[in-house]
Amino acid sequence: MTLDLSKMTRKELLQLQGDVEEALRTAELRERQEALKAAEEAAAKYGFSLDEIANGPRPGGKKTKAAPKYRNPNNPEETWTGRGRKPHWVHAALTAGMDISDLEI
Repeated sequence: MTLDLSKMTRKELLQLQGDVEEALRTAELRERQEALKAAEEAAAKYGFSLDEIANGPRPGGKKTKAAPKYRNPNNPEETWTGRGRKPHWVHAALTAGMDISDLEI
């Protein structure tokens, strides 16, 4: 099927454009439904529903946040777990002559 677009009127081209857009929407909907059905079948093969896979726990489980190990004596709301970079208040306390053990909770 070959269309000679150069010989079509503007009205015909607009109609063709609308028809193509509708056909694309229909094709996308059909393909989404096929993909969903294939995904459900694949999940069922392993004994799961698609909802269980999409919303269930992730492999490895959730990581828990480390408990704070140090507290800023000047602002008790500021804490540090001892992991990663030292906060500025830790650097300032150490520079002022405090020992890291003085900051432990």
